[in-house]
This record gives sequence, C-alpha cells and structure tokens, in this order.
Amino acid sequence: MKKALLYFVVFIVVQLVAGGLVQGVYTLLKGQGASLDGTGLIVTTALANLCVFALFLWQRWAEVSRHWIRTRPWLVLFWCVMAAFGVIIPSSWLQELLPPLPNLAEDTFGMILGNRLGYFVVGLLAPLVEELVFRGAILRALLRWKQNPWVGIATSAVMFSAVHMNPAQMPHAFAVGLLLGWMYYRTESIVPGVVFHWVNNTIAYVLYQFYPSQDIELIDLFQGSRQTVLMAVVFSLCIFIPAVFQLNRRFAK
Repeated sequence: MKKALLYFVVFIVVQLVAGGLVQGVYTLLKGQGASLDGTGLIVTTALANLCVFALFLWQRWAEVSRHWIRTRPWLVLFWCVMAAFGVIIPSSWLQELLPPLPNLAEDTFGMILGNRLGYFVVGLLAPLVEELVFRGAILRALLRWKQNPWVGIATSAVMFSAVHMNPAQMPHAFAVGLLLGWMYYRTESIVPGVVFHWVNNTIAYVLYQFYPSQDIELIDLFQGSRQTVLMAVVFSLCIFIPAVFQLNRRFAK
C-alpha cells in the first residue's frame, strides 16, 4: 500500500512541478499575471506526462514486457475497442441520473480539447502514461498488498478518479477504472487498458469538436427524445456486454 501511495503522490507532484515551470516561463515571456492559453496547457500536460513516463521507467516502478503482446491477441484488442464504444452512452446516462456535480475543469479542458494539438495529450499521451502509472505501477503494488484482487482494483479506481480533480468526471473515471483494473489483473499487461483508454479519450475529443458545450446531455444529442436515449443505452449495452463476455473468455495471464 505504501508503494501505491508513493506512486500516486509522485504522479501529482510531477504534474504540479511541470505546471509551475511552464507557468514561470510563460510569465517571463508574457508578463506578470498572464495565464496559460490552450497551447500552454498542452505543453504543461505533455511535459508532465513525459516526465512521469521517464521517471517510472527509470525507477522500474512499472514493468514493461512484450510477453503478452507476443501472443498476438488481436481479437482481444478488438473487443477492448468494442467495450470502449459500448460503455460511453450507458456511463453518461447513469451519471446524468446522479445529482449534478461541479465541473471545476470545464475551462481547462475546453482550451485543451478546442486546440488541434490537444489530441496529442488527450488521445495519445494520457492513455499510455495513466495506464503505466495507475495499472502498471499502482495496481500492481496493490495486488501484492491484498489477497482479494477486487480490493486493489477498487482502490486503484478511486485513486484514478481522484487524480482527475474534477467531480464531474469522477463517476465515469471510477467506473472505467474498475474495468481497466480488471483488464490488467487478468492479463498483467497495460496494453488492453491503453487501447480501451485511447478509444475512450478519442471519442471524448471527437464529440467535443461537434458539441463544444460540456453541459450537453444525451437528450440534447438525441433531439429531446427520451425514448431514443433509452434505445441508445440498450443498443450500447448490446455492444458492451458481449464485449466484456468475450474479454472474460479470452483474457489470459
């Protein structure tokens, strides 16, 4: 447990240090009181992720192995993609049933997602680095701490949702964190999680390009029809449930 907490704290500290460095340089260039624009936020996020990635590999806090990918699990990865597509609408629907949560990072994410370079950090860097840290290091340590794997999976999911530091994102992040943790537990590889995470973040990025308002709900997407929303939820579950079933059959350590 101590190792898991250490990795979690290091991840947050590196983010804060990287943000402070970029803000300092930006202040020198633009003048006192200047705040980061979209490009500055992207540079900050990219720098933090690259530093975290290098640090965790250098310290060997996360194991990197080609063993699982050498089994050529292409069908497994296909079902990871299907699961990612299938979970978006049901998860959004469930979150809309909860009391509204404050979206503290709305402006920040808007500036990143609204920038063409934003996909580099949201769609490519974030899935790789977050899976390396939260599954490859934190969950790996938690699985050695408790005999019951679901204690470690749930704990890592809580950490994963908390690190987003945005209440509006936490329910979805926790639910996805459980699924990603299960994937790692069954395979001892971050590759399935990276693929799932990449698809999830890519969908979020693409949707933002069409619907920039982060307050939009499913009923707005489906032109005010609650029946269509329910049909979309059922249709998505018809993708998600078979995908999880297939993954459960095909996952192997």
